Amino acid sequence: MSNETAYTLPPPATRDETPPAPSPDLRIHPRPKKSDWLWYGLFGIALILFYQWFIDNPRWQWDVVAHYLFNARVLAGLGNTLILTALASALGLVLGAIVAACRMSGNPVLRGAAFAYIWIIRATPTLAMLLFLFFISALVPRLYLPIPFLNLNLFDIDTSNVISRLSAATIGLAIYLGGHSAEIFRSGLGAVDKGQREACKAMGMSDMRMMWHVVIPQAVRVIIPPLANELITMFKNTSLASVIGYVELLTTVQLIYSTTFETIPLLTVACLWYLFLTSLAMCGQLLLEKRFGKGVHP
Repeated sequence: MSNETAYTLPPPATRDETPPAPSPDLRIHPRPKKSDWLWYGLFGIALILFYQWFIDNPRWQWDVVAHYLFNARVLAGLGNTLILTALASALGLVLGAIVAACRMSGNPVLRGAAFAYIWIIRATPTLAMLLFLFFISALVPRLYLPIPFLNLNLFDIDTSNVISRLSAATIGLAIYLGGHSAEIFRSGLGAVDKGQREACKAMGMSDMRMMWHVVIPQAVRVIIPPLANELITMFKNTSLASVIGYVELLTTVQLIYSTTFETIPLLTVACLWYLFLTSLAMCGQLLLEKRFGKGVHP
């Protein structure tokens, strides 16, 4: 009979299926203050007063507001407002980028011209600029471009045929936006560390590649908040075009309440549309800030 001892393998260990205990919350929470309850109470009182004055007040005539909110004439005026905003924004941003490039140029003539343009735009009210452009035919009756050494003009047209209500409003608002956005672009580009530019040049990168791949992506993070604010301001400034007869949203509601005498409800309609579209623009701004701010904020 063999003296060998039989060894048996231990049973395999069973995996513990118990979920791990949640880690304790190690974040620092501020200690609640007794004064917070006072602010909560004041906020609740403010909500009640707001409801009584704004929502439950029959003098606002909310039935009239609901009737005109999607009125065909109001929507047409809203469309004209959006068209003017899009045209002036596109032209103004291009103009602002050009002026910012001239402002940062090494050429003293370009720097001086850009500085003078920004100085004049900052000092001139937007309303006065719109009126000046609309009546510019009194100063320049005809627009023409002569060909040197020839008694010919490349074009010669009547100024009043070119400067319409839409074109005057577009050019005026674009000039306004160009002056303000130029400083925003310049400050954003100047916020990028100069050492990064020097490193790019040491690596042999061209100026265009350096701007496109290194400088601009970092400058956008600084540019977005103030530039979005300027675009929202310019959207609201389209109401100034009413003084030159451009039929945008505010002009439309003014024409309606001049015959119906329902002034407050129709002004409320215009304000609600401005509030809605401005809120959409702010949401877009927050998304852009989140998109371009990845890896920057903790």
